[in-house]
Amino acid sequence: MMFGISTPRAQRPAFAPRSAASADSGWLSGEEAIMGTAVSVELWSADRARGEAAIAAVMTDMHRIDHAMSPHKPESELSRINRDAATRAVPLSDEMYALVARAIAFSELSEGAFDITYASVGHLYDYRQRIKPSDEALAEARAAIGYRHLQLDRATRSLRFARPGVRIDLGGFAKGHAVDRGAAILRQHGIKNGIVTAGGDSHVLGDRRGRPWTIAIADPRRPGEVVAVLPLEDTAISTSGDYERFFIDDDGRRCHHLIDPKTGRSPSSVRSVTILADDGLTTEALSKTVFVSGLEKGLRLIESQEGVDAVVVDATGELHYSGGLLAGAAPARA
Repeated sequence: MMFGISTPRAQRPAFAPRSAASADSGWLSGEEAIMGTAVSVELWSADRARGEAAIAAVMTDMHRIDHAMSPHKPESELSRINRDAATRAVPLSDEMYALVARAIAFSELSEGAFDITYASVGHLYDYRQRIKPSDEALAEARAAIGYRHLQLDRATRSLRFARPGVRIDLGGFAKGHAVDRGAAILRQHGIKNGIVTAGGDSHVLGDRRGRPWTIAIADPRRPGEVVAVLPLEDTAISTSGDYERFFIDDDGRRCHHLIDPKTGRSPSSVRSVTILADDGLTTEALSKTVFVSGLEKGLRLIESQEGVDAVVVDATGELHYSGGLLAGAAPARA
């Protein structure tokens, strides 16, 4: 893993792809809209056919994950779980079983700040229509939040909900899993230099043929501008922010898609959290955890995890860095 912090520039993209028509014609890229976000792959391959096959394989797997884990597709495995698990144990695929098990482990690590049962309340929000639940509906739905309501049976590889009203959502987890899978697929195709991105989650493979990949952290309040640029090699990175899906309610409060499982409401102590680690499941889960936990508690957790680092933009716009980043480079601010 390599990282440091360089001076940001306005309008800098999340990563700077080199066109396949450039002097180094081994660079290839592809992009599709999957899982409700932009999914992109860029890689270098001396064999163009192999590179194109690798990109196609990643996109095929992204569609497969979306089909299995979308809460919006009635036929998905996730929808079947939410429909049936309150009344019977639902058999899980090996992939879903592993993800739910990891989610429960992160819930225990975070003392409930990360909890996939947040969806018991989350489904009551509609950010496009500026709809939030009433106090009464929120109180009723909050009773169904709690990872301890998830009865995961190792022997039968099944999941049952301990009470009615429980729902799960892998929106804070599936994209991290997807970019990890994408990086693994690139390796299987013999690719040594590439990046797989799904929304705010990326997994970087190698470097950019002699120089690092650069991933920008967006300014949460100034669209198109960034607060820091991270040069990376062989790592995963996730950013969670209150600017992605939100509306301002009648009381002037920002209602966004990151929900505190304890309150069922949007936390407001930070604006964005970026996590770096070896895998996307860890980065995505911990970005949500730190956002909900807040700056002090969140950074204490990050400092306790080996090989994990964080950049946090607090409620005032101030930047904060974990010890590993501070030791690696002097932070630069916009």
